[in-house]
Amino acid sequence: MVEIKTDAALEAMREAGRVVARALAAVREAAGVGVSLLELDEAARAVLDGAGARSPFLGYRPSFAPTPFPAVICASVNDALVHGVPTGYRLRDGDLVSIDCGAELDGWNGDAAVSFTVGTPRPEDLRLIGTAREALDAGIAAAVPGNRIGDISHAVGTVARAARCGMPAEFGGHGIGRRMHEDPHIPNRGRPGRGLLLRHGMVLAVEPMLMAGGRDAYRTNADGWTLHTVDGSRAAHVEHTVAVTEDGPRVLTLP
Repeated sequence: MVEIKTDAALEAMREAGRVVARALAAVREAAGVGVSLLELDEAARAVLDGAGARSPFLGYRPSFAPTPFPAVICASVNDALVHGVPTGYRLRDGDLVSIDCGAELDGWNGDAAVSFTVGTPRPEDLRLIGTAREALDAGIAAAVPGNRIGDISHAVGTVARAARCGMPAEFGGHGIGRRMHEDPHIPNRGRPGRGLLLRHGMVLAVEPMLMAGGRDAYRTNADGWTLHTVDGSRAAHVEHTVAVTEDGPRVLTLP
């Protein structure tokens, strides 16, 4: 069931989205060579605590997970695609890092992700991140009343495939509101004009997940959470929470 949010609910979700944006900014500011992933998690926790927000990630356990998630961010490095569990790993020069973070404030959720490099970037990593952002922008632009879920999927997938990037078929965007994951599922590839009709008040998390090697296959780490590319190629993950409105897409997870 897809919940249509009232304008008041959209304003409340905007506040949750601001907390997510601040948490991601704090993580990016803290990131540097020698900084551990656990320290990045602490930076995000401090922002959530300061805002009086709860983490929807901490303790989350979907059907595929062997254990509850132990952190407030997903921290995925280099060939890790998504769902990376923060550890004592210390960032190295040239690492590509993807951080996913959520916040629940006054009963409403926000969810967003960013990818960035640490230290001296590899040109190919910058191109991959740029492609992921372009795919995200294309997906957001398609989130308008009268379009369908397939239009968002097609927009994201067209950019990714043009750059010869792989995408995991089972994972993609989702509805969001009082719960972090709600209907509908939003694949990162699809046919335009297909799927659920978009209406004012729908709120969607659009999140391209791209693998530079071009393969769609992935493997799951022994931790049961972290997904890796099967060929060792780099990956990037970006995301925004977006409201479908009569005035156009409204990104709720901006600062």
